[in-house]
Formats: sequence, C-alpha cells, structure tokens
Amino acid sequence: MPSGIVYADDLWVVVPAAPPYGVPGWMTLHTKRHVPGPAHFDDIEAACFGPALRHFERVLEEVTGAVRIYTAAMGESSPHFHGHMVPKYRHMPDDAKAWAVFDLPRRAVAGEIAVDAALAESLVTAYRDRLHAQPLPANATARRA
Repeated sequence: MPSGIVYADDLWVVVPAAPPYGVPGWMTLHTKRHVPGPAHFDDIEAACFGPALRHFERVLEEVTGAVRIYTAAMGESSPHFHGHMVPKYRHMPDDAKAWAVFDLPRRAVAGEIAVDAALAESLVTAYRDRLHAQPLPANATARRA
C-alpha cells in the first residue's frame, strides 16, 4: 500500500497519488482488507462504501475547489480494491476531460506536463486536516469484531 496515509480506519485507507502529479489533489481510496473489488466486499464494506466514498469526495471537492470529482477503479495494479478520486478543475492540464484525465500521470512521468508539486502537497495536508475535522459519518465506517 502506498505511504503518506491521509486517512485510515478499520475499513478504509486514503492516500495521495504519488509524484510526479497528473492532477493536484488526486487521491486513492483503498480497502483495508485485501479484496479485488466491490463484488467481493463483505456486508460491512458494502454497506459503508457509498457513504464513505460520498464523504471522501465531498470533502475533497471542498478542499480543492474542483467542479467535480472523477471516480474510477480498474483493480489491476494492486491485490486490494483502490478507487481513484480525481479533482476535475475548470482548467486542467491540456484541457484534459473524462478518460484523458487518467492519462495525465503517465504524461507527467514523460515530462509532457507539469503540476505544481508544492500545491499538490498543500492539498494533501489540507485534505488530511479537513478529514480529521470532519470525520466519517457513522454509516460510513464500522469496527470489525
């Protein structure tokens, strides 16, 4: 699992995307348990997933000022579920939209685009602080027995 944990509880872990950044504020939501995707969630994960995702994305939208948050999960590069939560700003690198946004990290690695690393890091800190100040609602997390 990536380092730099922004949030963690018994079910969920949120971490920022690794540099070089394709979009400032790009986060990933992981299951704590090794599970390939929502079709394999247990009843607790399934019941909590929607409310947790809604909370994480609302807070991310507030912190970043994004017009929306793109959400996608492909599930090939990790043994556990991870969903991408990507801020969609009014002005994106090369005006990327929809699926083109998910190519931005590759383009950053290739040096084709650059994202302000200081801004990206400041958003990680602001998001972590806001999640601490606005905890998940009770229906979004549960303790495992």
